[in-house]
Amino acid sequence: MTGFRFAPPAPPRRRAALTPMIDVVFLLLVFFMLAARFGAEGALPAAAAGAGAEWRGPPRLVEIAPEGLRLNGAVIAEAALPAALRPLMTGEGDPVILRGAEGASLQRVIDVADALRAAGFGALVLAE
Repeated sequence: MTGFRFAPPAPPRRRAALTPMIDVVFLLLVFFMLAARFGAEGALPAAAAGAGAEWRGPPRLVEIAPEGLRLNGAVIAEAALPAALRPLMTGEGDPVILRGAEGASLQRVIDVADALRAAGFGALVLAE
């Protein structure tokens, strides 16, 4: 007597595990949240032009070109800029307007702003 031979039972189907995928998503989320915080300490504190109090004293416009600087239209060396600005200041918080000329890089504007801030000029205003 020959008996029926049944096929071996099929292995149970495995469901896809979502836990590793959720772990990866959270790791990516944490990574991008932390990466977005880099560079915040390199911010340039400056006021926007036109947003402030009434203007006092003589003009203090520093035009920043790729090859040099101009103070109120006159060419000036970068090292001599703080000394030339001091007589134009009437008070401690008087603003100095910085304007980038055609072709001046942002890094050049930041370098000039840092040099002025190191010389004691804290109220810097960026203009277009």
